[in-house]
Amino acid sequence: MAGTVIYEAHPAMFRASPFYFILCVLLIAVFGLGIILLLYWYLKCQATSLTVTDHELLYEKGILSKERLAVALRHVRSVQVNQSFLNRIFGVGEVIIATAGDEPEFSVGELPEPHEVREAISRAQASQLDD
Repeated sequence: MAGTVIYEAHPAMFRASPFYFILCVLLIAVFGLGIILLLYWYLKCQATSLTVTDHELLYEKGILSKERLAVALRHVRSVQVNQSFLNRIFGVGEVIIATAGDEPEFSVGELPEPHEVREAISRAQASQLDD
């Protein structure tokens, strides 16, 4: 990954799914099942990231096997943010990145403050135009 990191985020756990979190905590009494679920969920969230640099977007996901996707900022045509009512209350949402193709390039769900991602991409694209 080349360039200066402008924004980096991992999906949120509690804020994205508070009812699932509470269920996992309640399941701790059932043979530690809740701990296993929480540990897997935590690792999955930490293994997924969206990074905005001054030249590209880098999306990584996967615990044992990694999937990495890099998109140059000059190819990003639109950034869509989807938030349900509960997502807006908890400050999380889905960010969808689209390039010139018909289908979106990728989407990342449960990101904290998704509008900050959109603004970071806009700032990085504007700084590229200034150079």
